[in-house]
Amino acid sequence: MNLTQIAASTCFGGQQLRFSHSSSSLSCSMNCSIYLPPQAEQSRVPVIYWLSGLTCSDENFVHKAGAQRYAAEHGVAIVTPDTSPRGEGVADDPSSSWDFGLGAGFYVNATEPPYNRHYRMYDYVCEELPRLIAAHFPVDTTRTSIMGHSMGGHGALTIALKNPGAYKSVSAFAPICNPVECPWGQKAFSGYLSDDKRAWKAHDTCELIRSGTAEQLPMLVDQGSADDFLETQLKPGALEQACSASGHPLELRMHAGYDHSYFFIASFIGEHIAYHAAALGNF
Repeated sequence: MNLTQIAASTCFGGQQLRFSHSSSSLSCSMNCSIYLPPQAEQSRVPVIYWLSGLTCSDENFVHKAGAQRYAAEHGVAIVTPDTSPRGEGVADDPSSSWDFGLGAGFYVNATEPPYNRHYRMYDYVCEELPRLIAAHFPVDTTRTSIMGHSMGGHGALTIALKNPGAYKSVSAFAPICNPVECPWGQKAFSGYLSDDKRAWKAHDTCELIRSGTAEQLPMLVDQGSADDFLETQLKPGALEQACSASGHPLELRMHAGYDHSYFFIASFIGEHIAYHAAALGNF
């Protein structure tokens, strides 16, 4: 599990690092970023995984969210993987659309060719990347949380719900809450997982909660009221209804005037990191 450092910058007393490595899960080379707070120089620190949205790479969050200040204050590392496999031979959307294929892995293990050769983002995020991070950086693997935005919010919520005990907390900004009922999710799942909608439900936050099999992990979800995708793609109301019917803990916060952009994320990322730091024991 070798890695190659691409970039390093001092930031709020810590280090913002970017590296590449050969991924066995995805059968390609992958880039990933990690912020190590200054506390990591003395001891192992808790780690939060951030999953980004459609069209993003590992760098969008690093450059736009302003998370490093809060991570340094709370003494937590933040790992930011890419959103899909990339490189020569990795299948893309035949129509070159931005909502499927490259930059749009949806954090599932594809079963349909040609995507099943490379698109195994679920295994990458849940298994391979945590092993790589633990082997090379001073993180405490017993204290891990996960969060994300949009497609990455979908990924964070479903991964946390499907892996009991793996995460101390989960949160999301404007997540795709009910992908089996929205155009983004339907396109991605039919392409990656076939037209069998029974397979889709295993990667849908609302369906997991309704099934009664999900980890009873409290969820913090922030959503802007001026988000252009609110009703057609994100459907937080469906999440609220599923949690209410199943007795699943949820804190859904609607914010007037905020849209889907990183301006929204930057406005509340400090609160999310504080939320996770409390769950991780770093107040």
